[in-house]
Amino acid sequence: MNNGLMMVLAGNPNVGKSTIFNCLTGMHQHTGNWAGKTVANAKGTWKAEGMPDIQLTDAPGCYSLESSSPEEEVARECICDPDIKGVIVVCDGTCLERNLILALQILEYRRDVILCINLMDRVRKKGMEIDTEKLGSLLNVPVITTCASQKKQIKSKLSRAVAELLQSSPLLDDKKDTARMSPEEIVEEAQKIAAAVTTQKSVEEDKTIKIDRLLTSPWTGFPAMGIMILVILWITLKGANYPSEFLSSRLLALEEPFFRGLAGIGLSAEFCEMTVYGMYRVLAWVVSVMLPPMAIFFPMFTLLEDWGFLPRVAFNLDRCFKGCKACGKQALTMCMGLGCNASAVVGCRIIDSRRERLLAMLTNSLVPCNGRFPLLIGIITMFFASESREKGALILTGVIMLGIAATFAATRLLSATVLRGTAASFTMELPEYRKPQFGKVIVRSVFDRTLFVLGRAAAVAAPAGMIIWIMANSFSGDISIIQRMAEFLDPVGRFMGMDGVILTAFILGIPANEIVLPIAMMIYMSMGTLGETGDLNYFADILCSNGWTEITAINVMIFSLMHWPCATTLLSVKKEAGGWRWAAAAFAVPLIMGVTVCSVTAAFYRIFL
Repeated sequence: MNNGLMMVLAGNPNVGKSTIFNCLTGMHQHTGNWAGKTVANAKGTWKAEGMPDIQLTDAPGCYSLESSSPEEEVARECICDPDIKGVIVVCDGTCLERNLILALQILEYRRDVILCINLMDRVRKKGMEIDTEKLGSLLNVPVITTCASQKKQIKSKLSRAVAELLQSSPLLDDKKDTARMSPEEIVEEAQKIAAAVTTQKSVEEDKTIKIDRLLTSPWTGFPAMGIMILVILWITLKGANYPSEFLSSRLLALEEPFFRGLAGIGLSAEFCEMTVYGMYRVLAWVVSVMLPPMAIFFPMFTLLEDWGFLPRVAFNLDRCFKGCKACGKQALTMCMGLGCNASAVVGCRIIDSRRERLLAMLTNSLVPCNGRFPLLIGIITMFFASESREKGALILTGVIMLGIAATFAATRLLSATVLRGTAASFTMELPEYRKPQFGKVIVRSVFDRTLFVLGRAAAVAAPAGMIIWIMANSFSGDISIIQRMAEFLDPVGRFMGMDGVILTAFILGIPANEIVLPIAMMIYMSMGTLGETGDLNYFADILCSNGWTEITAINVMIFSLMHWPCATTLLSVKKEAGGWRWAAAAFAVPLIMGVTVCSVTAAFYRIFL
């Protein structure tokens, strides 16, 4: 049943529809400087002054009503719905010709249209002028101009335009027999109209072209991408150390008061130990290790997105994914995986083809998420770069590049076997470079990403802490269950160049990758609880005394890259792919690769070194 007036926001991807939607409805749809960000209809109520409430829909961005993807199909059905009382077509004023193609197609179906020329601040910055009166008379529709920084004007201009539209009551064009223009004719009309109403000086565009020559060239694009990752990782490593130590000391200092409080209300000593030294200690470890690097990494990642760098990364990697018979949009979800694999799996919705969406979901965990960075950083620091953070950042960048190479290999293998098919073509728009909105970036990265990921990790860390404590404090004969498990797995671990303790730690660390190294240290030291965060030199001595060598460290890093995803990611795959069999595939694919690569590496070391 329809409630009140219903209107739609339509337009090409990345023209600012979601910004206008947020302004009108007061909602907080994620806005980003890359195409394909909106993958489903968002609905909200626009309480316009002097008018009844309007149910506003933010349709997915599309370039045409001739649907070639699920998003365009959704947008077309929404725009052509006879119950809709008006469509606000949002256009990017800096590239009006391309945006008018969709507007002209919509005008062939209905006349209750308002044309909103957005991003006028960029239009003026480029020295361009748009004759909106002439444009309105040529199209016979109301035309308004907006820019994101003038929210009050957006509301007032659109309110007046909608009021006039409702008074004139133009109707949906339901004459299905009326001859419509061909796509070629629409493009030629769009070109003529844009040329008639636009005066352009391409000073700013020349700068964009010069930057793109550097960032999208086959010769300079990949090095630029590697350098950018290196810088981000160096800043993350440099900045996260002290906050992690501070959080760890403060959170672990609460253990004794917490224990006394539980004991004071009459709870048994065993229950208090399980709660404090099991559940709480694991939770404290995860928070202290995860929060600082995420609080640094996610804002910088979001700044790159807002600036317009990530679509260039996708453009560069598109050729590689096309060679794997996959979609270039997988490059964006792969980059998301550096923050959180579970979030990246959800982000795979931007990929149109189900086959290519599955390829992206099944291989996403091959790039290290934020939860695996502590293990990788710790091993690199202890065994390869104890005196140089710069060297550590360089090695970590190399590890990430190995994960990207593994992603290509797994994608190509899957596309040639269980997920055969031809790569679907897609239109990827490279947005203009823009000055990042630092306030929004900080808020979005902290609340939408950092705290969201931390909350999910904490939700699984506490139960995992309880299970680990029970296994470490329950005995079979004269050794604990957790040590018995490590002994059982030791032959497999040795064959892979590691040992049973490491495999046990990875298995018990499935709720959260952050606790893999603490579990291993706990088993090596025969402790009943996870140890406190200590000096890495002390940890290195313990590992070396238990048989660790450089090849052990290398294989642990490889297996950290190529092993099953965390529990949260597996649940996300199950939900997004529609069944446990795909979650099982997401578990098996990286595991098979990890076992194979580690076994080959260990065999090579034993034979030749």
